Amino acid sequence: MAANIYIGEILENEEIQEDCFLMKVKTAPSFQNPLPGQFVMIRIAGLNDPFLSRPISIYSFSRNDNYCVIELLYRVVGKGTQIMAGLIEDSQVEINGPLGNGFDLHSVKENIVIIAGGIGIAPLSMLTENLRRTHPSSTMVVYKGFQSASAVVGLDKMRKLCRNISVCTDDGTLGEKGFVTQIFQRNMKQFPPERTSIYACGPGAMLKSLAKILNKSKFSAQVSLEERMACGVGACMGCAVAIKDKNGALAYRRVCADGPVFNLRDIIWE
Repeated sequence: MAANIYIGEILENEEIQEDCFLMKVKTAPSFQNPLPGQFVMIRIAGLNDPFLSRPISIYSFSRNDNYCVIELLYRVVGKGTQIMAGLIEDSQVEINGPLGNGFDLHSVKENIVIIAGGIGIAPLSMLTENLRRTHPSSTMVVYKGFQSASAVVGLDKMRKLCRNISVCTDDGTLGEKGFVTQIFQRNMKQFPPERTSIYACGPGAMLKSLAKILNKSKFSAQVSLEERMACGVGACMGCAVAIKDKNGALAYRRVCADGPVFNLRDIIWE
C-alpha cells in the first residue's frame, strides 16, 4: 500500500480532560476526505525516538480551498502519546492517511444505535456527524459509557448531534451506574432488529460483552476495534485478530488494513 504522507501543522493541542487531548492539525488540501472509522498514523516530524508512528482515529474533518483540518482525540497511554501531548502550536507532524476501512454506510436503517466506550467515542463522533447529514430522517440513539465522570470526553459535541443520549459510568459518578452494554441490553426491545443499524467502538471487553448480548438475536453490528498497531498499513501483521471467514473457518485479519471496522459476528473472542 502506497504511503500518503503529509506534513501537518498543529493549530491546537489542548488537554480537554485528564490525560486526554484534542489535537487540530492543518494539512494540504490534497488530503483525501476520510470515511468515518478511518484513522491516521502520526509522528513528530524529524523525530526518530520513538520511531514508530501512533494510530489515532479521526474525530472530525473539514476542508476549504487552501487546506484541511484534521481533529484527533487521543489519550496519553505511553511514551509516544506523552511526547505528542507536549507539542505546541505550529509544531510539525508527519501524517499518513487516511488509512483502514471505515464503516459501511450503504445500508443504514431507520433506527441507528451508537454504543461508545471511553475514547471509542472518537470514530463514532465522526460517524454520527456523517449520519446526521446523510440520513436525517433516521432515529438515532447514543449510549456512552465511561469509567467515571473524570474520564468523560466528547459528550458536549455528541449532545449537539443527538438529543437521545444515555450516559453511564462504572462508578456512578455521572449518569447511570453500570456498563454501557448493560444499559443497551435493557432497552433492546425498543429496536426491531430488521430496522436497526448498530455501530460500536470501545475496549475489547465491552465489544465482547456486546457480542454475547447480540449472539442469539437477529441484530447485526459494525464495530471499530481498538488495537495496537505498528505500521498501520498491514505490513507487519502485528495487529492481526481472529475472525470467521465466509465459510465459517478460522482466519486472521489485520486491524489496520482489513479493519479497523468489522462485522461483530465475524470476530472470534475466545
